[in-house]
Amino acid sequence: MALRGLAGSGPGSRGPLDEAVAADKEREAPAVVVAGATPEDDEEDEGRSRGLLRWDGFSAWLHCVCVVGFDLELGQAVEIRRIDRVVMKTAAAAAAAKSLQSCPTLCDPIDVSPPGSPIPGILQVIYPQHSRLTDKEKTNICYLSFPDSNSGCLGDTQFCFRFRQSSGRRVSLHCLLDQFDKDLPVYLKKDPAYFYGYVYFRQVRDKTLKRGYFQKSLVLISKLPYIHFFHTVLKQIAPEYFEKNEPYLEAACNDVDRWPAPVPGKTLYLPIMGVVMKVRIPTCHDKPGTTQIVQLTQQGDAHISVILPTVHEVDLFRCFCPVFLHSQMLWELVLLGEPLVVMAPSPSESSETVLALVNCISPLKYFSDFRPYFTIHDSEFKEYTTRTQAPPSVILGVTNPFFAKTLQHWPHIIRIGDLKPAGEIPKQVKVKKLKNLKTLDSKPGVYTSYKPYLNRDEDIIKQLQKGVQQKRPSEAQSVILRRYFLELTQSFIIPLERYVASLMPLQKSISPWKSPPQLRQFLPEEFMKTLEKTGPQLTSRIKGDWIGLYRHFLKSPNFDGWFKTRRKEMTQKLEALHLEALCEEDLLLWTQKHTEVETVDLVLKLKNKLLQADREHLPVKPDTMEKLRTHIDAIILALPEDLQGILLKTSMT
Repeated sequence: MALRGLAGSGPGSRGPLDEAVAADKEREAPAVVVAGATPEDDEEDEGRSRGLLRWDGFSAWLHCVCVVGFDLELGQAVEIRRIDRVVMKTAAAAAAAKSLQSCPTLCDPIDVSPPGSPIPGILQVIYPQHSRLTDKEKTNICYLSFPDSNSGCLGDTQFCFRFRQSSGRRVSLHCLLDQFDKDLPVYLKKDPAYFYGYVYFRQVRDKTLKRGYFQKSLVLISKLPYIHFFHTVLKQIAPEYFEKNEPYLEAACNDVDRWPAPVPGKTLYLPIMGVVMKVRIPTCHDKPGTTQIVQLTQQGDAHISVILPTVHEVDLFRCFCPVFLHSQMLWELVLLGEPLVVMAPSPSESSETVLALVNCISPLKYFSDFRPYFTIHDSEFKEYTTRTQAPPSVILGVTNPFFAKTLQHWPHIIRIGDLKPAGEIPKQVKVKKLKNLKTLDSKPGVYTSYKPYLNRDEDIIKQLQKGVQQKRPSEAQSVILRRYFLELTQSFIIPLERYVASLMPLQKSISPWKSPPQLRQFLPEEFMKTLEKTGPQLTSRIKGDWIGLYRHFLKSPNFDGWFKTRRKEMTQKLEALHLEALCEEDLLLWTQKHTEVETVDLVLKLKNKLLQADREHLPVKPDTMEKLRTHIDAIILALPEDLQGILLKTSMT
């Protein structure tokens, strides 16, 4: 099924920018339908039942948009403003409302146990109206969309969270979107088990409200890890939404539904509520470390309001600034998948720091779980805080003081203060013993007993310190730090890539009449022997116990995920080479020497090969696929007519 609004498609000779601007001008804003039964709603439902999915374009970018508010009377309740304005209360609603009566503002500590609990929100709106969320997912969104009460977030605050998708949910993705995912760098691929929530939270004084404050969050729920992009989208629409409410929100969603699909590598023009954003999503073919910044062109770009140099990157230096003396040690901890907690004063600081940590091992993907903002009401709270087993491989970002006690058995804890604006540098924190951490009010520091395998690189520290003294922009500092992490990761991963490539069978061993050969087994000790001549010392100046670091890494979830990915890619390459070998054979001549039963079996196997190549997106050239189809047709036409009819009707299953 084709997606509506693919990049570069459209009537006449209009370019994508012209269409984006035209669509923005033609949009029928304010005349929208919200929260009421209308004939249009019935028509949409009927259309969906016929398979006419109006929201294909929207679904390529977002799962849904939520509005989470606070209601003193309802407490922890879920209100979905759909056609019938259903109000659903959880079992704890009454108790929650009662306990919150004494809370004058969100900034004051809540008089419940444990202290500093998140304010339970109310899911007031889910849009589009047909979007589906389980009760568990709604509850997670309600708690994660509001800061903890101790955060004191007055005004507007933006942050990000990540939560587990409920088991049993039916996954429905377009094959076209799967193809896009295939072209993405591994660290930007969608994780089918998780959603991202991008939050714009507003808290301002309002004497007309019983609580004395207006408190509401606009939340974008998506599978895409495009942090910078979605934060930018929220900056464009959230402030005005808080003034105009649902009609404005529906108009914005209609704009998103008209966007071209998120095709990696293409320059996309995305109009939303009078603003046109120009973006480019990276591809797996981009050179690592290069940012393909979209540039202004003289023709047509007068309509562009926002140009995004990146869709996913955070301000790396700003996040690492309080701890950049220990950035190399933190790189090791993330690389090895060690349990790590970031304790921060607000969700903004916690989410940005967690995302920066995950990003620091790029282009290697962080394969363990990570939660940019985690609360005591998260559905995985017990799983991640139990003392009956070792802490899991996960990075948690928290703001609640309760976690200082609950997670004090975790081996690595980063305590940060308020992140400074660009151009300022906070006092550098020290590495401290875990026993010194008593509460979240403890001094900032890295609390760990971990001894790094590698010697600290003093050159990068001097370079960053010099940049601070010279008031180098934070963006430039981030480029330096990102390049440093990239070179460090590449120096580490290249020997592994070289060894894994040697596990690939020689192409001459591939026979069209036999199954594709298997990869050789990964032998850790055999790999270790290769490091003496082809280790990281060839590309990195950093000294230390590289062998020990590799031994630890081979036992980590990141190695397991990386090797499974590489093994799958290499296995698919073998399948593709096997297909090419089949195409080079005279298959019609082969059938003349074999029985009809064997020929029919060959046809069925070849059809299954084509199906596999399409389903698994094997790296097969288009002309190879066409050549194989020609072979199949020729073989079928050489068979008796009764068999021809059967085989031509046989679907590839």
